Amino acid sequence: MRPDPTPTDRSPTDRSAADAGPLADLARVTSPAGESARPRADPAVVGVAGGVCAHRQASLDELGRPLSDLTFVVVDLETTGTSVATGEITEIGAVRVRGGEVLAEMSTLVRPSVGIPPMVSVITGITDAMVATAPAESEVVPTFLEFARGAVLVAHNAPFDLGFLRAAAQRCGYPPPTWEHLDTLRIARRLVSRDEAPDCRLASLARLFRSSTEPCHRALADARATVDVLHGLFERLGNAGVRTLEELHEYSARVSPAQRRKRHLADGLPTGPGVYIFRDADGRALYVGTSRSVRSRVRTYFTASEPRTRMAEMVALAERVDAIGCAHALEAEVRELRLIAEHKPPYNRRSRFPERTVYLKLTDEPFPRLSRVRAARDEATYLGPFASTRSADDAADALLAAVPLRQCTGRLSPRARRPACALADLGRCGAPCDGREDVAAYARHVAAARAAITGDPGPVIAASTRHIDRLADDRRYEEAAVHRDRMVSFVRAAARGQRLAALTGVPQLVAAAPTAQAGWDLAVVRHGRLVSAVSVAPGIDPRPWVDAAVASAETVQPQPGPAPCASVEETERIARWLAGSGVRLVRLDGEWSWPAAGAIRDALRYADVHRSPDSPEQAAGRRAEGQRPRR
Repeated sequence: MRPDPTPTDRSPTDRSAADAGPLADLARVTSPAGESARPRADPAVVGVAGGVCAHRQASLDELGRPLSDLTFVVVDLETTGTSVATGEITEIGAVRVRGGEVLAEMSTLVRPSVGIPPMVSVITGITDAMVATAPAESEVVPTFLEFARGAVLVAHNAPFDLGFLRAAAQRCGYPPPTWEHLDTLRIARRLVSRDEAPDCRLASLARLFRSSTEPCHRALADARATVDVLHGLFERLGNAGVRTLEELHEYSARVSPAQRRKRHLADGLPTGPGVYIFRDADGRALYVGTSRSVRSRVRTYFTASEPRTRMAEMVALAERVDAIGCAHALEAEVRELRLIAEHKPPYNRRSRFPERTVYLKLTDEPFPRLSRVRAARDEATYLGPFASTRSADDAADALLAAVPLRQCTGRLSPRARRPACALADLGRCGAPCDGREDVAAYARHVAAARAAITGDPGPVIAASTRHIDRLADDRRYEEAAVHRDRMVSFVRAAARGQRLAALTGVPQLVAAAPTAQAGWDLAVVRHGRLVSAVSVAPGIDPRPWVDAAVASAETVQPQPGPAPCASVEETERIARWLAGSGVRLVRLDGEWSWPAAGAIRDALRYADVHRSPDSPEQAAGRRAEGQRPRR
């Protein structure tokens, strides 16, 4: 029985964020995995005595072994379990192929020395009674070794099958075989996208390549299906320019020889926390990352522990790695954010453009309205920031459903009147445009909206809940989910803004976090910006270090807006650090608190709510309006 591996190495998400600010302003007081191609001599230059190089023409052998000329033995096993230490082979199926033609097949049951578990029998259909008269392992192993002599072994999830075969050969008294082999699972993960197949299991690939044999957890059938998958993969490899076994080994390996050869780039990097920057030959930043041990982390980019394909592309372009040592992890994270925002490295995916965030602003005019803006540059009331205009629009809809602010975009004057729109007749606007509400009456709506944004969002939640209940009573559940998503967008944005306002309003804050070595990590924060970082060794009085950190800290001048001195992401990163286990406040100028009846409390109630996908009708409507449907 073979465990079906899941394609866990397909583009995991990389963690990084962005922020603005010069680095100089932050003051401080303080194994390869996979198969690689066989080594070959340079086909053009050969060293001779005396240091003279003689040029010669490369031989055909040095050009590689064409896949069309090689013999492959495609093998599949059924076993009593998944562990090589405790399991044994119950069936072997193998197909010998060359040049796309089947040369021979081998199939036999194997009598294990232990009973077959019932669950395995259910999966494979092989029972103890079926193997009672089958040949023993000691009889089958020599036959298979002779059948596979001189061929390249192929298996789907090859480590599983080859592990059992090696263990069986050793039990039979043979030296551990060292077969040259291919893994169709590994090759498929490089060639098959998720749009083509949901995963890289043998059954999924057999359907994709229209195999004439359907895998059924029997050895010979699965081996025949693997042959068809192998030939389908070979066709794609030909289009990728891979025609020899050596090229295929290099193509399918997670770490190419060229990638390994750049391991020296990690030499001399700091071993403590810090930020690293991969740069190309022109000095352009390719990727920015952070780690608690810079040298160890950078070394992983040249080994199989780094599975992301795009990172291999980045390493191929990199010519050097710069590193900045930091006092502790928080300083490293903040420097990473600022560097990403400054350089916008192409291989950092997330948060390269903090300027693309969206806010909802209560405009400053006699009859204010909600306006969607990209930056917060004055003392107006803002809701957000939002990661997308869709989230901002949803939050605006939730607020407007509870508070009848005007939705027209023109500037209104108390003296000049204009006809009211349909929203006035629907009761969703007080119609200041035609004089039904004066400035004082309309100001009550503005005050209610400002209170919901900066304080208690209860009126918005209540209005949305009433609407959701009515829709649910009418069994209009999809529409109810849309209104729920709008309410959650508003609550989360209000909570985010209130957390930011609480921290950015503090002129100066000094905090200390205990380290694993019984020392202290100190951070000085002014208006939400990290301005100094210190690491105090164990056994040393930290109080003088606090004074030194404050004295050497960066001076900041707050600007208008929700993030007056740093980016939103930097302030939020600092807030998460302050909420960490064991962190203590050492000094605090002013006060740092959240509103008791604020949106932060309500946001926790909806922490697990996820945005609902659009129904087909809603998706079609969004497309018609030029919007992207929800997924």
